[in-house]
Amino acid sequence: MAGRDWFVTNDGQCLEVKVTEPDEVLERPYRLYRFLTDLEDILERVKDDQVRLTFIRPLVRRLLNHSEWLQLNFLPPDPTTGWSVLMLYHEPDFPITIQTVVWSPGSVSPIHNHAAWGIVALLSGQEKNRFWRRSPTKTHPDRVQSVGECLLKPGDIISLMPDTIHQVEVVGSEPTISFNLYGETQFEQRFEFDVKHQTAHTF
Repeated sequence: MAGRDWFVTNDGQCLEVKVTEPDEVLERPYRLYRFLTDLEDILERVKDDQVRLTFIRPLVRRLLNHSEWLQLNFLPPDPTTGWSVLMLYHEPDFPITIQTVVWSPGSVSPIHNHAAWGIVALLSGQEKNRFWRRSPTKTHPDRVQSVGECLLKPGDIISLMPDTIHQVEVVGSEPTISFNLYGETQFEQRFEFDVKHQTAHTF
């Protein structure tokens, strides 16, 4: 699956980066257990989140291109909430969460950060990511300011730093389906932001 690669800084700058994939030619599917093993090797060897993402993006691209099962593992969006999450992998004492996430047409997420590095690969549909950065004042320490946006199409991969603040909006008449990979979340640092009242709360 062809697409673009994006990297978003902690202050919301969305940068297009070179698309790469590991040089090794595969003669069989790239199984999830192999992906996890390769991922664990990177996490043990590389401690800087930005550098980690540089090494992990090619593995996610390989998974998209060599794992047909990934395209079929998702849940239809909940008619009440407009979204669904299917957990593909989560293991105690291993700081990785892997999901497929589906959003209904017209859905808009809250403005939030993840308090973990993350990679989202769009499998189907189109979504607009709006990015924000903290812009505190004395009276409103949780104020955020919009800094830009990026339209994701199938095959695009976007990588987020732990303090990246974004909002996701489904574009068009089709649901979006994405593969989401997150590192260890610092839940006390995960916030939802209210632009109107210039406040934030953990979630």
